[in-house]
Order: sequence, then C-alpha cells, then structure tokens
Amino acid sequence: MTGTAPVPFTADDYKARMDRAARQAADAGLAGLLVAPGPDLVWLTGYAPPAVTERLTLLVLAAGREPVLVVPTLKAPDAEKATGAPALALRDWTDGKDPYALTAALLDAQGRFGVSDNAWALHLLGLQTTLPGTSYVSLTEALPMLRAVKDAAELERLAAAGAAADAAFEEIRNVRFSGRRESEVAADLAALLRRFGHSQVDFTIVASGPNGANPHHEAGDRRIERGDMVVLDFGGLRDGYGSDTSRTVHVGEPTEDERRVHDLVREAQEAGFRAVRPGAACQDVDRAARAVIADAGYGEYFIHRTGHGIGVTTHEPPYMIEGEEQPLVPGMCFSVEPGVYLPGRFGVRIEDIVTVTEDGGRRLNDTERGMVTVD
Repeated sequence: MTGTAPVPFTADDYKARMDRAARQAADAGLAGLLVAPGPDLVWLTGYAPPAVTERLTLLVLAAGREPVLVVPTLKAPDAEKATGAPALALRDWTDGKDPYALTAALLDAQGRFGVSDNAWALHLLGLQTTLPGTSYVSLTEALPMLRAVKDAAELERLAAAGAAADAAFEEIRNVRFSGRRESEVAADLAALLRRFGHSQVDFTIVASGPNGANPHHEAGDRRIERGDMVVLDFGGLRDGYGSDTSRTVHVGEPTEDERRVHDLVREAQEAGFRAVRPGAACQDVDRAARAVIADAGYGEYFIHRTGHGIGVTTHEPPYMIEGEEQPLVPGMCFSVEPGVYLPGRFGVRIEDIVTVTEDGGRRLNDTERGMVTVD
C-alpha cells in the first residue's frame, strides 16, 4: 500500500509562500531573505538543486520586489522547470564571471538579511566581501516560524507520511527480533518505509537492552535477546514531507519494573498531547510531559526536549522545550516524545506527530502505545 499521490503544489502556491516570507522578513526589520539550496528553497520554489556545490545558487526575496533566483548558467534549464519558476525571475551566471557582483546588484548595500541556515560560508563570505556594509542573521533565529504553520495540502502529506510509518510499525512488530542484530531489524524498517511510499529514509533507530538508554543510538551489531526492551524510532520523507514515530517493544514478557516504566512514559506522552491547544506555549507541552516523569522520581532520566517541529525536514522549529514561549497555532506540526533512559539497563520512548487544531490537537500516528511484545 503506497496510497494515492497528493495534489501537486502549483506556481501560485509557491508565489504565496515567497510573498509571505518577504512580508515576514520586512516585519522582522530585514531588508530581505537569501535562500541557498536546501529545504527552505524547496519549500519556497519547488526547486531542489544539489545542496553541495561551489557554484552560487541563491533566491533573493524582498518585500515589494520580484523574487530573483541567481543560478549557474549550466543549471538554468533545471531551474526553469521548477514548479515555482513562473513566479520568479532567473539571473544566470557563467563560470569565470563573479556571481557575487551579480547578486550584490539585487541587494541593499547596507541591509541586514536573513540567510538560510545551510548556506555555505564560502558564499556568505563572498557577499560580505562584495558588500561590506551588509549584515546577516540565520533564518532559524530571524524567522523561526517561517515554515511552522502548515496549510491543508501540507497537513494531508504529513498525515499520509504518518500513516505510512504506522504501517511500517504494524509490519515490524510481526518479524522476529530475538537472535537478530539491531542492524538487521533497522534494515527491515527502512525497507518497510520505502514499501509504504517513502522516497527517503532519514533514520531507523533500533536500540536494544542497555543500548536503549542512548536516545540516538545507531543500530549496530548487538544481537537482540529475549528479555530486551527495544526502542524503535524511525522516519523519513514521503511526497516531500516527514514522518517520525517511536515505539518501545519488548522481546518476550516484560518484568513488572519494565512495564511500570513503559506505562509511565505512555502517561507522560498522553499528558503532553493533552497540553496541545491553540495559544498554549511550546514549553507547556514539555512541562506537562516532564511533570509526569519527574513526579514519579525519574526526572533525571528524561534527558531531551519533548518534541520538535516537522515538515519538509524531519526536525525543524518549533521545539517543545522549557523556555520556548512561542504560542501554538492551528496548523503547527511537531512530535511529542517523552522518554526515560536508565543507564546500563534499558530505555523507553513513545512518540507521535501531533498537529494543532482549532480546539486542541490531533495525532498523526495511531499505533498501539501500550506495551507490545515481539518474538
């Protein structure tokens, strides 16, 4: 089952995104935005050139001005095919010419610009040399909510990605764990994500026994044994939008202590989900989940934030963490994933992607959150 293809985004969709980004930049006191190859450029234009290139490619956005995409001449034909290309002007440059001089002509020589986080230092330094009066700030710092609020079409893609990840979990819980290496189960998970429509697999964490106490354990050669707790955390991109879910299974019957810790994390995850509503602060979700674990005496073993945003990347703003006062807005999507990690013993994490609705939250993952036993 791969599902039906989503309705494609149009040039008008990309134009609306570019216009909104330019307005937000102006509202933030910026002269404009400079967007290098990467997720921001894909989201704004539909153009996805290689992110690793020494040849300058840069989208220039400024309120009240036509968007301009600066590209190497040899890449111009590809850029012209992008869905968002009709909503912008292309300016190409050939090898041997100075792309920074071309770009400088589009910029306020004394302006402060937002720059996509993954812009090469090589290119930013080239612009600074050409326009020494300019200054720059990262997009995550200047406009952290730029991609945070999803429209209906984006929510549809995120829901489909979540359903595909759920389908992968329903399949993996039926395979044999005992006696197999973590890396073998991780390979199974990756294959299942692709079978259910993912074009990109970003991570397949399989952390068994004491390895489960490391939240970002890389699946390795450890053989999974009967009696192990196994943390499964996996996701990637389907139709350009992310999935990310975690469930913790047990090989054979769990002990009373293992079941108690699992139930505690499930209760914390439910508390975090119930805290999702418009107007609540991001930190309120973290506080709600963390309080359950702290009150049970395991606070020191919950060692990461409760959640992160998701969209065209699997990790992006907003973040569900103490100190983040950004209010929740309908259309935001993020993970709720508390955990308890007991060094030398085991770990437990339960994670759903949640979207903010008009009156609360909606889960985009809905597989069993209670203890699941596997062979």
